[in-house]
Order: sequence, then C-alpha cells, then structure tokens
Amino acid sequence: MSKHFARDYSLIHQQLLDLFAIVEKMVNESVMSFCEKRHHLVESITQANATVDQMEVAIEESCLKSLALFQPVAVELRRLATMMRINAELERIAHLARQIAGVAYSFRDAGFFPIPPQLPEMSANAVRMVGRSLDSFVNLDTRLARDVIRDDDVVDEMHRVIVQELVQKMRQEPANIEPALSCFSVSKHLERIADHAVKIAEDVIYLVDGDIVRHRKHHLGEPPLKS
Repeated sequence: MSKHFARDYSLIHQQLLDLFAIVEKMVNESVMSFCEKRHHLVESITQANATVDQMEVAIEESCLKSLALFQPVAVELRRLATMMRINAELERIAHLARQIAGVAYSFRDAGFFPIPPQLPEMSANAVRMVGRSLDSFVNLDTRLARDVIRDDDVVDEMHRVIVQELVQKMRQEPANIEPALSCFSVSKHLERIADHAVKIAEDVIYLVDGDIVRHRKHHLGEPPLKS
C-alpha cells in the first residue's frame, strides 16, 4: 500500500466511522420517538438525515477519487469497494430511521392503542444489530459479523408475530386500523434496518476473507439454526 493511498484510506475509514455513529444514534432516537412517544426527537432526526446524505456523497466521491488516482488492486481494491457498499447501506438505514420518526410524529395524536409488546424488543434487537455490525467492521471480526447475520432470523420472527397481532386487532375493531398500520410500518422499517445490518456484516466478511456470501441460504459455515 503506497503512503498516499494509505493516507486517503485512513481518512475515508474515519469518515465512515463518523457516519456510523450518526446513523446508530438516529436509529436509537427513532425507536424512542415511537415507542416512548418522545416526539421532540423527530426534528433532530430529520436534521441528522440531511447530514447523512451529505456525508454519504462525500465518502463516495472520496472512494471514487482514490480509485481513479491510485488504481488499487487485490486487497486495496476490496477495501475501497467494501467501504462504498457500507456507505450506501448506512444511508439506507438513516432513511428508514427518518421514516420511523415520521410515523412517530403522525402517531402522536392517536388515541390509546397498545403497542405490541414484541415491538420494543424487536427495536432493541435491530439497534443492537446495527451496533454489532459497526463493531465487526472496526475490529474486522468475521465471527461477530456472522452473529449479526444469525440475529436476523430473530428479528424476522418478531416481525411475523407483530403482524399477526396487528391483523387480529384490526379485525376486532375498525378504529384500530390506522394506529395498527402505523405500528406495522415501524415494524417493517425495523425489519429492513436489520436486513441492512446483515448486508454490512456480509461486507465485513468479504473485506476480511474475500468471500462473497450474499444470496446464500446458509452461508455461515455452520449448520442452519433450528427453530
């Protein structure tokens, strides 16, 4: 690795870590804005989303500039390609967090409607997956990355249970339809956030091992988990 490429790579790496921190905070605050009705957080989430958009573009431009200037190959090329993919995934997570905050703001005027008890737990799991995907990237820890991938099954199951409960509530009382749909939207957004955390974990595995594990049903190198 040349000295100039190493310098640029370190700068991009730090930019990506800064972006991770903002996005992780956005997910945390979006969950609080809905589950804990902390609607004052919506404005800061909206502002953070605009910052994320700017940072995502800047990081992509830095990566493309390094590709053009240094024409890296092998490991160096893999590093830049991985950072570009992770950069895009973080922007998508931030967008979903902003959507959750928007639902929370609309939900503020709803009458009493009990949030499914699984939703806060699902939220905690999705938030933890984002944080652990960051840790796997910082530490180049493929074991942790594979743990993130496995955790996605738990979030998917929680989403399924939540949807079943919401459908039942809508059938019982027409007045429940609108708030139930809000809860469904949040659950779906969280499920997608977890999916993006998985994609980051897959990118970490590619970065470390050079192994593309996307689209494989059981790509963990272990037997599939039993239900």
